[in-house]
Amino acid sequence: MRGFFILYFTMQRFFLSFAALSGLSSVALGAFAAHGLKHSLTAESLVIFHTGAEYQMYHSLALLLTALLVERNPRSRALRLAGGAFLAGILLFSGSLYALALGAAKQWGIITPFGGLSFLLGWTALVAYGIRR
Repeated sequence: MRGFFILYFTMQRFFLSFAALSGLSSVALGAFAAHGLKHSLTAESLVIFHTGAEYQMYHSLALLLTALLVERNPRSRALRLAGGAFLAGILLFSGSLYALALGAAKQWGIITPFGGLSFLLGWTALVAYGIRR
């Protein structure tokens, strides 16, 4: 039983820490793009980069909410799924957009939809959690 609570306490802390770090990096990357990259990237690439930062921030906040809910209900599989999906979505969706905006091969674009699906899975898991409560 003790191991169970350590696992979920650790997961809650992990989600919370990742959400905070992700929110921080979203602001930093957005500012970097707006001020440091505006003369070296095309307008289209700046829009792509901005989209990555915007979705990263939205889902950092969603992950933060999920971490707080996990604290209240550590046994919820739906919340664990939501947190993992938001985390994966941030890495896949925003990460691939950053890479594309900075000149990575177009094949990186195949990763972006998987990140989007991860975001949708996270939100669906939160819906399931809400319905079950």
